[in-house]
Amino acid sequence: MIASVKYKSQTLKVDLSKPLDISIPLRGGISNVNAWYVAPPTIGPHKEEGFVGSVKEGGSVNFNDIHFNPHAHVTHTECVGHITKNVHSINDHLKNYFFWTELITVAPEKQGMDFVISKKQLQYALGAKKREAVVIRTLPNTTEKYNRQYSNTNPPYFLEEAIRYLRDKGVEHLLVDLPSVDREKDGGFLKAHKTFWNLDGDIRFKATITEFVYVDNSIEDGRYLLNLQVAPFENDASPSRPLLYGPV
Repeated sequence: MIASVKYKSQTLKVDLSKPLDISIPLRGGISNVNAWYVAPPTIGPHKEEGFVGSVKEGGSVNFNDIHFNPHAHVTHTECVGHITKNVHSINDHLKNYFFWTELITVAPEKQGMDFVISKKQLQYALGAKKREAVVIRTLPNTTEKYNRQYSNTNPPYFLEEAIRYLRDKGVEHLLVDLPSVDREKDGGFLKAHKTFWNLDGDIRFKATITEFVYVDNSIEDGRYLLNLQVAPFENDASPSRPLLYGPV
């Protein structure tokens, strides 16, 4: 199914029958990706007196209870409600789901004891391109990202200047293959999050950050149509399934 998508003065033809899924699925147990010092997610049959939600165990249907945290266990999309006193739901603020997108690959730079993504790196990768969304794949990029245990590992993060550059460039939706855009232990300052949503100014309520994506090495850098599928949770963050459609 070929679709022709026009955005401003540009047109992109995509094959809607060939999506590139860049999400990490949720699985119960320790093999699931994990961050933020929480226990692994659990998926198992609901049980109460006279009922078991497992056909294998004698029940009439499979009827699982699922316990997880979207920030720690799965590809998720979050809104400004992640860092505000007032409650803001991703389900209320994300109303459009298709975006003109650029995929770039960046090798975080060593800075002291950390690895960081800088403004200079993003400027080099994006150049004059104007996009509603940017997907950032970091190197090294292995399938280990599907089940990595990130707690207490000080993963790479974005310098505040890099996030300000994306915000000022008009990027509304940022997708990264990291557990956070901020340093794992930053004293609660969350400079990158606050800068992206412009918390101290005209707050960007429609802007989103998606974390824990995985972009396979077979997917080339470049321009895509993004379909940002988000589960309808009334929460600051929700499990999501971003799909990329490449040009044909």
